[in-house]
Amino acid sequence: MDQFVRAENLRKYFPVERSALERFLSRSREFVRAVDGVTFSIARGNILTLAGESGSGKTTTGKIMVRLIEPTQGHVFLAGTDLTRLKGDELRKLRRRLQMIFQDPYASLDPRQKVGDAISGPLKIHGLATASERKRLALEMLEKVGLTPAEEFFRLYPRAMSGGQRQRVAIARAMILRPEFVVADEPVSMIDVSLRASLLELMVRLKEELDLTYLFITHDLAVAKDISDVVAIMYIGEIVEMASKEDLYLKPMHPYTTCLLSAIPVPDPDASSHRIIPKGEIPSAVNPPLGCRFSPRCPFAQPVCSEKHPELEHMGGRHFVACFFPR
Repeated sequence: MDQFVRAENLRKYFPVERSALERFLSRSREFVRAVDGVTFSIARGNILTLAGESGSGKTTTGKIMVRLIEPTQGHVFLAGTDLTRLKGDELRKLRRRLQMIFQDPYASLDPRQKVGDAISGPLKIHGLATASERKRLALEMLEKVGLTPAEEFFRLYPRAMSGGQRQRVAIARAMILRPEFVVADEPVSMIDVSLRASLLELMVRLKEELDLTYLFITHDLAVAKDISDVVAIMYIGEIVEMASKEDLYLKPMHPYTTCLLSAIPVPDPDASSHRIIPKGEIPSAVNPPLGCRFSPRCPFAQPVCSEKHPELEHMGGRHFVACFFPR
């Protein structure tokens, strides 16, 4: 399979902040293992979705993929180029090929900057067009993301727009450089439910028109089902299951995936629902369980699960699972 984008053994450890007294009493340092050995690849033109609970490491992984933060260990490849080895001008030139759509359009847009300047700004930074060309391209992109009349939106400040309109501006800003790889970090989670479908349709249409490859991040498996080619489930910094959309939803193998899928609401008041709720609380990412990280909450755990760490194993096709007793 074409591996246009590849993450290889990514790890990101954040040091735990401690008081001066705690540092004096203990010489050892503690780290939050936000991302801990993540590997995946995305074929050109495909959408891979990272799904899981809040705090599982999805956003940190996304930021590593576009070099917004540096990995503690591991590599990211784009069309065979190791992004983690690039610095200075080499990295700056390559950034045109990478973009990110952030979760909160109220925070990701500068309230003091007009929409037209926000969208055309990346072109100016990379010296790609004259002032008149930048305006023309920004107006075209506003039309493309459904903000019409474009001239009117071009002159607005973000405060004069709704949340859905702001997120369309954020999408336009990400697309203006015609990137090849886009990380979309929960791009519809802060948008009114009635508008989410239209934004997802917009992102899929832009993928086809601009030949994009997406890493889509969400905690909502109902959303992932609509947009994904491949879905990877994360839990406390690790991928515990990864499969094609069809295989994951029809035949989930990891107990954690089964729990998540059981939480998807069914739009039928007469349908019987069988929720599988994991016991206990999510373990700390500072001191995760030694064996399977889901074992303290797993309804099917055996003694070996708390003693040995399961590796992500190939189960046939595009299905991988990290479990000693796949369902």
